Amino acid sequence: MASFLMSAVFAVPAQAADPPAVSLTFDDANGDQMAAAQILNAAGLKGTFFTPSGFLDATGYMTTAQALALQAAGNEIGGHTVTHPDLAQMGPDEVMRQVCNDRVNLTAKGFRVTSFAYPFASLTPAVEQTVKDCGFNSARGLGDLESKVPGTAGLGFAETVPPADPWLTMAPDEVDNTWTLLDLQNLVTNAQPGGGWVQITFHHIGTGVDPTSNIADPLTVSTDVYTQFVQWLAAQQSAGLATVKTVDQVIGGTVQAAVSGPAAPAPQTTGNLFKNPSLETAGPLATGLPQCWAGGGYGTNTRVFTTVAPGHTGAVAEQMDVTGFASGDGKLLPTLDLGECAPSATPGHSYQMKAWFKSTAATQFELYYRTGLGTWHYWTASPQVLPAADWTQTAWTSPPVPAGASAISMGLNLVGNGTLVTDDYELTDVAATAPAP
Repeated sequence: MASFLMSAVFAVPAQAADPPAVSLTFDDANGDQMAAAQILNAAGLKGTFFTPSGFLDATGYMTTAQALALQAAGNEIGGHTVTHPDLAQMGPDEVMRQVCNDRVNLTAKGFRVTSFAYPFASLTPAVEQTVKDCGFNSARGLGDLESKVPGTAGLGFAETVPPADPWLTMAPDEVDNTWTLLDLQNLVTNAQPGGGWVQITFHHIGTGVDPTSNIADPLTVSTDVYTQFVQWLAAQQSAGLATVKTVDQVIGGTVQAAVSGPAAPAPQTTGNLFKNPSLETAGPLATGLPQCWAGGGYGTNTRVFTTVAPGHTGAVAEQMDVTGFASGDGKLLPTLDLGECAPSATPGHSYQMKAWFKSTAATQFELYYRTGLGTWHYWTASPQVLPAADWTQTAWTSPPVPAGASAISMGLNLVGNGTLVTDDYELTDVAATAPAP
């Protein structure tokens, strides 16, 4: 009995868990995140902004100067690929270009880049290894911690510190316009008994408009809800119930050397430059889009892409239906990537494009070009072509490719409501002239 009493007297009391670390993360460099950063700053908090380098300085996105100002104020800038593709659907060279060149681009602009976030939380073991090889110290997934999202119960409320796998850290699902203040608070309070690390992912604050399409984006939280949550979180930190840190502050580690991805394929000067020009090979996802082709557009309209049969030749063609048109356009075009699908081009060369189509409205070729390690720019458009009820081939030769361009992409569009069916594309290098100024 005496021995029992002595052991009871001198037993070490159980320790409460440290307060959870909370990281506020922001994906895609959307311009409305600058207002979110001001709200953070007013509350004395800092965040991590996962920034696709190819989006910086584009309309609706942050400028490089704005992102540098965020970093100077104590926020973190992280990698998020160059053009935000689904990495699990790409070949190894393209994955390395997207991940490594993103870090190279951001580093060259003056950013300290150690953290990465997978676009769409999509990856494979090979993709994860590439992120590690490109010099990132960590990478964030999504949807593997418990939140308000159905089906997440029982997943746990926090990642461990340090994480079991730094290149696939666990986080709740991204915040959308259905989340309430209480939903956000629960992410923190549910983690408080056990401690650990909670990464909360935002896309849009207030405006809810996707910069690329100019369409309302459900991945939005209202300014009021966001502001109330930030102020509440600051109070939790002041009370010692949470600590707000950037991802880099949680992970630690030194900044590794930047590693470039493999060079894009050299431009072809003969033959058809389009990949999958007859659209016969289906894409890897259930999107209704062919391999190496993507649906594009901007403005206020709805675009739906479907595979239809038969094609002009072969088994299938691609149909685009545009409805609810108020502005902008819709189009099918080669994927705006870094070399796997988009045709490489030579500055100063002109390119002839052809396509077979049927349409209920006028159409035209719309052209883009890529510069540097992966930024795409609008270039020009051909004259419009009248609607055609039966298969008709249209052709146009581009101006000389601008100096500094490394690839081109183009597709037929609709600037209004209508249906456009296309097939059998051709792109050839037809002439070498002086580079455009």
